[in-house]
Amino acid sequence: MTVSMMLLIIIFIFLLLMNVPISICIAMATVLTMMSHMPAEPAVTQVAQKMATGLDSFALLAIPFFILSGQFMGRGGIARRLIQLARACVGMLPGGLAYVNIVSSMLFGSISGSAVAATSAIGSFMIPEMEKSGYDKNYCASVNATASTTGLLIPPSNILIVYSLVSGSVSVAALFIAGYLPGILTGVLLMVAAGIVAKAKGYHGGQRVPFSEFVKRSGDAFLSLLLVVIVIGGIIAGFFTATEAAAIAVLYSFILSVLIYREVKLSDLSEILKQTIITNAVVMLLIGCSMALSWMLAYENIPQLISKALLELTDNKWLILLLINVVLLLVGTFMDATPAVLIFTPIFLPVMVQLGIDPLHFGIFMILNLCIGICTPPVGAVLFVGCRVADTKITHMFKWLLPFFVAMIISLLLVTYIPEITLVLPRVFGF
Repeated sequence: MTVSMMLLIIIFIFLLLMNVPISICIAMATVLTMMSHMPAEPAVTQVAQKMATGLDSFALLAIPFFILSGQFMGRGGIARRLIQLARACVGMLPGGLAYVNIVSSMLFGSISGSAVAATSAIGSFMIPEMEKSGYDKNYCASVNATASTTGLLIPPSNILIVYSLVSGSVSVAALFIAGYLPGILTGVLLMVAAGIVAKAKGYHGGQRVPFSEFVKRSGDAFLSLLLVVIVIGGIIAGFFTATEAAAIAVLYSFILSVLIYREVKLSDLSEILKQTIITNAVVMLLIGCSMALSWMLAYENIPQLISKALLELTDNKWLILLLINVVLLLVGTFMDATPAVLIFTPIFLPVMVQLGIDPLHFGIFMILNLCIGICTPPVGAVLFVGCRVADTKITHMFKWLLPFFVAMIISLLLVTYIPEITLVLPRVFGF
């Protein structure tokens, strides 16, 4: 390990332990490390320039649009309609309300693209309903938190856009298509885990919904689900780019929430725009700082040194994949998914390329790996939101989380070691 790398890590960890926001940790660690090579003024100037140029990307415009679309969807009655549809589909099975929670989170995630939004929107409806039916509150919160992470894989997803930007070699459209099967696989395995728990605890299913009621609920949710068809279908057909699709998603979600469902009032728009601006500012600052860090890592040849060290350790591709997954799992316990993607993609992607791993495949299993992190203590953002919604504590949830962690790790191993799960759909659609 070089002196610069050690200095960078020490400064970053010190600031992180001082509870400094992670974007500031990244920026300060980058500047101070560069100052070990050059005077302060050129170091600060270089970092500022790299932050600015790192944000100068047309693809990044999709992020504020999808954030705004998610705000409309979260407030516009979408979650309630999706829950009713999911209840009609799987609510009659043993432990059915857990299945409803998982399916609803997958559907809502595919519309909003936000795990935190899915945890809040679906959890606020489902957790009280599950408690009324005799489910343990901590089990309800665990199901809700883990299921919401599927929204990071099932498009549209902001984290997929971030990976596309950092990798520089994978299109957003290809990532969107590639995320479907891994996201669905993860959801199915979570349902298997929920089924095992339901059998052990004796959780029963609800009444079967008549076909006429199923048709009615499908109709109620149809316009919400149509957004996915418009966005993804338009990208696949080549009608518009991912960024243009994000703008169309905003227009569609506005019409749906304000004019058709009428659950968002015009007086609510100022608050929605305010929350969108705040969220976008945090994300963009993080991206800008991380792009400067990526430049500094390249300047120091750190990715090449790490690549060489890993390949000298072993030439077994499967062992290196396992090692990288273990590192990312550990990273995910104290770092959110977005900074982790921004920091570790430039480090590990060159190793993947040397091993002949498709960057598209690497991006998907990396993000799936980090999905586990965001619902893992001590820093999992989704976990904290889930606790707040359920009015419980992480320590009370932990034993209930374990079967779902096992399900997600099995999904991660399958996606990592069977590349076709990720690559088959992009090949079918010509990406």
